[in-house]
Amino acid sequence: MKRRRETLQADLTPLIDVVFLLLIFFLVTSAFKKEELNLMLKLPVAEQGQGQTEQQDNLTIELTNEKIIVNGSDATFADLPQMVEKYESDTLVDIRADQDLKYKRLIRLLDLLQAAKLDNISLVTEKDRP
Repeated sequence: MKRRRETLQADLTPLIDVVFLLLIFFLVTSAFKKEELNLMLKLPVAEQGQGQTEQQDNLTIELTNEKIIVNGSDATFADLPQMVEKYESDTLVDIRADQDLKYKRLIRLLDLLQAAKLDNISLVTEKDRP
């Protein structure tokens, strides 16, 4: 009696399942990675943006780690609420923040502006020149 030799074939079903699981895993983790990359920005340089419109009733605040200058006058966080209370809620607020500014100071300024109901805020950046 002659024995017939059987050919072995690999079952590809588990391999396809594993490939689809890996594909789903990489798609999900890449979505989280995109959000993380958005946090690594070098400010205040911008490639594009709208030009600033000059109006007399704008509120301009310049902020560094040591100073706050409101419309050309020195200020502190303590007297900032009294300085901004005379502006209406639709007043455009231009914030010129130093590139090396501590984030905590900017958040404190934004909280003060929100308390004064000034929510028309523009962060001024420098245009990137090639």
